[in-house]
Amino acid sequence: MLASFVRALFGTANDRTLKMFQRRVPEINALEPQMQALDDAALAAKTGEFRERLAQGATLDSLLPEAFAVAREASRRVLGMRHFDVQLIGGMVLQAGRIAEMRTGEGKTLVATLAVYLSALAGKGVHVVTVNDYLASRDAAEMSRLYGFLGLTTGTIVPNMPDEARRAAYAADITYGTNNEFGFDYLRDNMKYRLEEMVQRPFYHAIVDEVDSILIDEARTPLIISGPAEDSSDLYRAVDEVVVRLVQDPATYEKDEKFRSVVLTDAGSDKVEDLLREAGVLDEGGLYDLHHVAVVHHVQQSLRAHTLFSRDVDYIVRGGKVVIIDEFTGRMMEGRRYSDGLHQALEAKEHVEVQQENQTLASITFQNFFRLYPKLSGMTGTAMTEADEFAEIYKLDVVEIPTNRPVARKDEDDEIYLTEAEKFAAVTRLIREVHERNQPILVGTTSIEKSEALSALLKQENIPHNVLNARFHEMEAKIVAQAGSPGAITIATNMAGRGTDIKLGGNVDMLIEQQLEGMEPSPERDAAEQAIRDRVTRDHEIVKQAGGLFVIGTERHESRRIDNQLRGRAGRQGDPGNSRFFISLQDDLMRIFGSDRMGGMFQKMGMKEGEAIVHPWLSKALERAQKKVEARNFDMRKNTLKYDDVMNDQRKEVYAQRREYMSTEDVSSIIAEAQEDVIDAMVARHIPEKSFAEQWDVDGLHAAVNKTFALDLPIAEWAKEDGMDAEQVAERISQAATQAHAARAANLGPDLMRFIEKQVLLTTYDAVWKEHLHALDQMRQGIGLRAYGQKDPLNEYKHEAFQLFTIMLEEMRERVVSLVARVEVAPAGTVDPFADTAEVHANPEIPGFESEPGPGLSPGAAPEMAVPIGASAIMPDDPSSWGETPRNAPCPCGSGKKYKHCHGRLI
Repeated sequence: MLASFVRALFGTANDRTLKMFQRRVPEINALEPQMQALDDAALAAKTGEFRERLAQGATLDSLLPEAFAVAREASRRVLGMRHFDVQLIGGMVLQAGRIAEMRTGEGKTLVATLAVYLSALAGKGVHVVTVNDYLASRDAAEMSRLYGFLGLTTGTIVPNMPDEARRAAYAADITYGTNNEFGFDYLRDNMKYRLEEMVQRPFYHAIVDEVDSILIDEARTPLIISGPAEDSSDLYRAVDEVVVRLVQDPATYEKDEKFRSVVLTDAGSDKVEDLLREAGVLDEGGLYDLHHVAVVHHVQQSLRAHTLFSRDVDYIVRGGKVVIIDEFTGRMMEGRRYSDGLHQALEAKEHVEVQQENQTLASITFQNFFRLYPKLSGMTGTAMTEADEFAEIYKLDVVEIPTNRPVARKDEDDEIYLTEAEKFAAVTRLIREVHERNQPILVGTTSIEKSEALSALLKQENIPHNVLNARFHEMEAKIVAQAGSPGAITIATNMAGRGTDIKLGGNVDMLIEQQLEGMEPSPERDAAEQAIRDRVTRDHEIVKQAGGLFVIGTERHESRRIDNQLRGRAGRQGDPGNSRFFISLQDDLMRIFGSDRMGGMFQKMGMKEGEAIVHPWLSKALERAQKKVEARNFDMRKNTLKYDDVMNDQRKEVYAQRREYMSTEDVSSIIAEAQEDVIDAMVARHIPEKSFAEQWDVDGLHAAVNKTFALDLPIAEWAKEDGMDAEQVAERISQAATQAHAARAANLGPDLMRFIEKQVLLTTYDAVWKEHLHALDQMRQGIGLRAYGQKDPLNEYKHEAFQLFTIMLEEMRERVVSLVARVEVAPAGTVDPFADTAEVHANPEIPGFESEPGPGLSPGAAPEMAVPIGASAIMPDDPSSWGETPRNAPCPCGSGKKYKHCHGRLI
């Protein structure tokens, strides 16, 4: 009661935010006559003027009114579209680093141009993120006309672009692309070996279209760059044959659809063990013996594939491949694969080629990727329902922008039926009834399977219609363009992020593009274009009189946002429209999350076959159920993020360190420091603190030094000397290793040695990071079991991840110094040190190292036979041949001391 009174008196927080932005609208409008008076050249010259003012200390916020006025006038001249006042507010919201919720048809693409133009003046690059490549290319092509008029450059990132083109696109003032392309380019950049090979600039401002789809719906799916792992396709096929027989008996497993999990029962474990032995997969021992861990994993994934994943719902089979279907947009996700062997299990289930498993080389979640941007903003038609998640995860406020014209759509209460068959019969009746009065219809379904089932029903009734789902992905724009024509019936699997408005009467621009494609400019083309425009104008009036677009939802989605996105397709820009949802007690949402007593209650009420219950209370109850599901999904995403944050801290440290290595011309001081750390650790392992010489592990230390540095040192003799201690032993080993390194550097020349050291450092860092990611993945899978021991799994994960990270750094240092000590080069004239085809090779006895391709070295003669390649020789006795020696590098004289403690000592 009190809250309602306060809201009535002071307005909501959204109202107060809107008032703050609305105060600046008159200031922008007052500049319009001034901008209209400028010719094209003078208007375009404003960009240079703004940049000069920024260079002199002005802020973007102080330029906002003038910049928005310039962008609006340029848009009117170039695109023929003038921003409404509410669109100016939307632009201010984006510029302020917030989320603008604007209804479908309110012109979000045009709104973005205001904030994009203003931010681009800073010259740091603005990224406009879209949900698919079609929208990225379309919006970039259309809006680049506006930006080009104002003197700004525009780039587009699409799949399969060469690095040179990507680098040019990122160097532009404004760059359009999908969330996947931006994220994968970030990961790929951090796997490069030279700074000049990287394609992205430092991040500045990202404006995300369909922000809820990208930052919420896709947040559970990390971006992963992977490489081939051990092939186990035969095992997947063998296990699949076993699981096919197993799932025929429901008593062998327990499935929880609410939590999307499945486990074997005791009877199921016994049966699968017998079947695996019969198939020859198990040899000796039980299924849960340690050496059968991989088999258990394969069984679990195959069981999930058969019981939790359905063809034409979660994925489709196309061109002999299993392609994932996005549950929120209904789109095919080409190139995406389920991780951890699940995709291979699906391939075995569908009897297509089982692709090789992959191992993670680099990964990041969208949540952590987009938090890398200093400024982040977004726009969508449905964000208020997830405002809490945006605020908590991304620190983004959602501002609901009012519509330009009042919404005239009539949202009718849901109709609830007992069975799915009754529901679809009612949907078919309504479609025929609405179709007969020439009103266009958009029917939303939750899966390909449901859309095709409804399509079959309409075909039986001889009702003409179009189907829009992942099978007809290529025809999407054409189908949507026609969806507002009189009497048109379009069945769509979700409507999130389609990017094309459904305009009453038809989308005239797209119809002209489709029907007059390839037709050269001529009087005939002009006449044909005018005829299309006239027809669309007539059809618009016909549809308007019929009641506008009628949206029919055949099922409620788990997320209210998806329902709202479907409903929002009707009633754009004040157009009339209707929406109604049909529900049955057999729908997934009602069956999994609804009350078990609901069906019995409805039957007691005397519901007969074909009858529906319609009541606002039921609609409210459904909304509450959806809120519970959304809250549960939020908790799952938040929990995933907590674990990923641990890896993200390490990822940022690794990538920052890697960039430092790439930007450092001479890494010899880093190698020298690593060498000292390795020797200190090695000596500490074999010479206990405060121990006598006879207690030392002399043989072990000798073997370790020989293995790491390829040095045969008389450590046993040193141990016999009076007064010898661990510190002195470490010092002697260090001197010997440094002297050997200095001799090799003198022989190879400074340029080649620096090149070798940097290549070894980077490739080794990548190798140990890859292994570390694999270790974290393995630990993450089992860490939840710590809860049974009354321990917090997250805290345990943090603690052990830190320990693993420390071990990774120690391993990296040891491998680097060992490789540098053992690298061999070809004799003079046999290799170009900067040729792309050469490789760095290391002693194959060193565990865990795989040779990585890289320019510079190839196997050849022993060090003492090598001669300088590509550089002058360093003569230990001739200081004039030493060049500029870094102070922390070994002294070229061969003394074994650092240069700053030897010939470089300051007197």
